[in-house]
Amino acid sequence: MATSTRRPGDPFKAAEAMFKRSAKPAAEVARAPVSAAARETVSLRIDRDVLDHFQADGPGWQERINAALRNAAGLGGANEVGKRPEELDASNDD
Repeated sequence: MATSTRRPGDPFKAAEAMFKRSAKPAAEVARAPVSAAARETVSLRIDRDVLDHFQADGPGWQERINAALRNAAGLGGANEVGKRPEELDASNDD
């Protein structure tokens, strides 16, 4: 009389079959295009006196730092995003 077993004949082959790579490659994740105006959150170490200088004028200090970095990198001067409301007037209009 033949007896059936629940265990596979060769445990090593069973384990290999279980962890064998699938034939289908994983689908690539579609990334949305990044616009030039997109902001990225970063952690940046800045000297305390530099930070105090930018924070002294009140709210908007992060935009002022960004404008200064853009200017230093040669990516264009401060844009309207980096200007405070009292700095905006008709001379700033395009």
